[in-house]
Amino acid sequence: MATQIAPEYPLLTAAEFLKLDFGDLKAELDNGTIRMMAGGSARHAEVAGNIQAFLRTALRGSGCKPYTSDMATRTHDLSVRYPDVSVFCGKNDPAHDAAKSFDDPRVLFEVLSATTARTDLRTKLDEYKALDSVDTIVFVDIASERLRVIQRTGPHGWSDVAHDGPFDVPLPTLSLTLPHAEIFARD
Repeated sequence: MATQIAPEYPLLTAAEFLKLDFGDLKAELDNGTIRMMAGGSARHAEVAGNIQAFLRTALRGSGCKPYTSDMATRTHDLSVRYPDVSVFCGKNDPAHDAAKSFDDPRVLFEVLSATTARTDLRTKLDEYKALDSVDTIVFVDIASERLRVIQRTGPHGWSDVAHDGPFDVPLPTLSLTLPHAEIFARD
């Protein structure tokens, strides 16, 4: 009886992953392992676009800016995530123009889909909360227009509230509020 031995591959670091070119394909680095990602639905893209567009206008001139899922967030040495919308501050200097990732987001938005919700709500949430810079994490359920808002209350404390009805999201670190109607607008 032959024994099959699975090859052991070294884990990729975030730095190594960010040097790879996936062409038109999307991938994240999950604890040293590449995880391919499929594109989202039209509604997913619309909601993420709504959030980014509102924040782009609201934050102009503040020193903070929202990025789409094209900008990576390094959550630790072996993980690189692509939140649907992330807000970074202090990156306006041209020296940051070629950056492929940052590791100090203030606010993160994940628009949930059936295929990503489990990873978003568990693994990514834990990684995001471990970043000292993060103040607010928002999970957006497009099917039910439900929001889950996780906000830092202290060095190791968090509030975690799910909102079943319309809720305007306060973003204290950005000194603004994101209206529910803007998130789910269809025009």
